[in-house]
Amino acid sequence: MGTPFDFEQPIDEIDKKIKDLKESYQDGNIDLSKQIEDFEKARDELKQKIYKALTPWQRVQIARQPQRPYSTDYVKFIFKDFVELRGDRVFGDDQAILCGIATIDDVPVVVIGHQKGRTLEDNMDKNFGMAHPEGYRKAMRIMKLAEKFNRPIITFIDTSGAYPGIAAEERGQAEAIARNLRDMSDLKVPVISVVIGEGGSGGALGIGVSNKVLMLENAYYSVISPEGCAAILFRDGSRAPEAAHAMKITAKDLLNLKVIDEIIKEPLGGAHYDHAKMAGNIKTVLRKYLDQYQSKNYEEIANERYLKFRNMGVYKDNTKNNVKKTVKKADKKQEEANKWH
Repeated sequence: MGTPFDFEQPIDEIDKKIKDLKESYQDGNIDLSKQIEDFEKARDELKQKIYKALTPWQRVQIARQPQRPYSTDYVKFIFKDFVELRGDRVFGDDQAILCGIATIDDVPVVVIGHQKGRTLEDNMDKNFGMAHPEGYRKAMRIMKLAEKFNRPIITFIDTSGAYPGIAAEERGQAEAIARNLRDMSDLKVPVISVVIGEGGSGGALGIGVSNKVLMLENAYYSVISPEGCAAILFRDGSRAPEAAHAMKITAKDLLNLKVIDEIIKEPLGGAHYDHAKMAGNIKTVLRKYLDQYQSKNYEEIANERYLKFRNMGVYKDNTKNNVKKTVKKADKKQEEANKWH
């Protein structure tokens, strides 16, 4: 699974001891099975304790784990008959956005997702999952195709943000994302989004204006990265852990704020420990919501999505009522005081 994070070091040390004991057990005649069993039990208990109390910054680190499953991995495990569709019909094909048609248990769907690479060369081709305008235009082209053929849309969000380079700006990055936000809000087919890793800024929202926004347990979803926030607010990028805590970017925080609709549980330690199990958990939740939308008409689907985003951030201002109560209390105290004079 690669180099362990700082908070995983105690687990890694126990794993090394278990490995040494197993090698000694195989090489010699001493029965070390009891010691191995005790160490494995202690490791599992420690895992439960550590992963149950992860900080927001630690979850950000897990969300960025290089071995974490990407969109192509979920396509392989969850869908059948996947056919990739390329190009925006304007400029070219952006490999940072994966698009295609597929079936999930014989239900025809359209699949769209951010895609990172495993190797440096692969990441260069996919621009580390940061899409150019043609990626978002390709995504919208395929969404319109889904609408035409009445196919639900499933999107996988995993990007640190849309690419901010000069070439992207020259080709209309802001316009491409803004157009997606507008047109996705009016789609007549259900859209279900899953934040599988990083959910960064407009780059995430470009394929994330959905009826249901789901989030993996150790993913994060935010207007800016913790490092970017720390650099702007504190003038110190090293204060990213502090920023991550203040920004409320974890799945639990966002569920409480009603920004997302459900948290999908990950295998102990993170999705990278068991790709197949993680895909199975996602598939179960996707089927649940797909079944719910079979009985809804076009107008209900579009209105639900519109109202979902319109209601975000709504709050009730009780300032006037509080002022009136304070004035009444003051008047009452004054009346009581006047009785004694």
